[in-house]
Amino acid sequence: MFKTDYAPLARPAILPDSDNRSGLPAFASVGDVLRAYEGDDAIFVLYPKKIAAAARTFLNGFPGKVLYAVKANPHPAVIKTLWTTGVRNFDVASTREVELVQSIAPSAKLFFMHPVKSRAAIRHAYAAGVRDFSFDSAEELQKMLEETGYANDLCLHLRVALPKGNAAMPLSGKFGADREAAVDLLQAARPHSMQLGVTFHVGSQCLDVEDYDRALRYVRSVLGDADVAIDSVDCGGGFPVAYPDMKPAPMGDYFSAIRKALDANGFAGLQVLGEPGRALCAQGGSTLARVEARKGRDLYLNDGSYGSLFDAAQCAWKFPVKLYRSAPRPDAGKADFRFFGPTCDSLDVMEGPFDLPADVQEGDWIEVCHLGAYGQALASRFNGFYSETTVAVMA
Repeated sequence: MFKTDYAPLARPAILPDSDNRSGLPAFASVGDVLRAYEGDDAIFVLYPKKIAAAARTFLNGFPGKVLYAVKANPHPAVIKTLWTTGVRNFDVASTREVELVQSIAPSAKLFFMHPVKSRAAIRHAYAAGVRDFSFDSAEELQKMLEETGYANDLCLHLRVALPKGNAAMPLSGKFGADREAAVDLLQAARPHSMQLGVTFHVGSQCLDVEDYDRALRYVRSVLGDADVAIDSVDCGGGFPVAYPDMKPAPMGDYFSAIRKALDANGFAGLQVLGEPGRALCAQGGSTLARVEARKGRDLYLNDGSYGSLFDAAQCAWKFPVKLYRSAPRPDAGKADFRFFGPTCDSLDVMEGPFDLPADVQEGDWIEVCHLGAYGQALASRFNGFYSETTVAVMA
């Protein structure tokens, strides 16, 4: 799939094994990837150094344990990179995610934070050594107790629903107990918990650092009504990435706001957890899609919304893009484009607009950036269009 012969002046594309710790074919640049590629599908790119840098930001700054939300990107190279960088805790949501992480990092600590689980998944996770579980209903609590044989070593985390905040993608509609239910559930779970915690999610792509303070104040008020002591607070995810037209505050501001809110609301001394997913891997991955046809300002690509560009079609925010020309051409200024994916479905469209050089043409490649989260992880095989090619770029 990748060429091994190059023009005499070309930089060797595949890096020596000593420089490649991702387990993937590793290249010095995207240009090297494209010069070496002989396949017909889109190419998924991981930037291990960017993923490692994002992980170090959290490990050095977040005021608690960092749990990687595996759903954001379960690629083994991502998990391996995070483990090598120092991430020791992983938020999993299924039996397969449990098995995946344990196959790569057997000594990792797993937190099963999906609030609704099958009985088989609970049994499997407990047998595999998982002791931390989330719940948001009396039925789920009873299910966990029954399937673990009323174990006395459970660490249970109640997921509470928050009042609407300022995240780009609110997440309180599906999971979480309301105030009245949360009070009852805390009281019911306390006798069965070696450790009892509260977990919440302010929403994906949270752009207001004060949302975490509002969430922690809400949790404190619920605990006051319940008159129950807890052992941990899980601040969930929501940590943002800088997409075009979005300028979140520096991540350190989020950490400072959380630390201040923990102290102000009487949570100092408790175990604190955080579940970054997007923030750890979004900027560490992209998709290289080839232009198959151009019709005016519409570009037809070999990847789309049924592939790794699902978020680019569904989310209201833009994604950064770069053009790699198939042959040298003079700069022709900029233009806004719409993308169509390769399938026969007319819904396979990404409106953008995507800002690219105006001379883009068939055979060029477009790198859609910040797809390290919820890009490759959401890709399907619909219509026979999919890619099995993932590379590392060591930039």
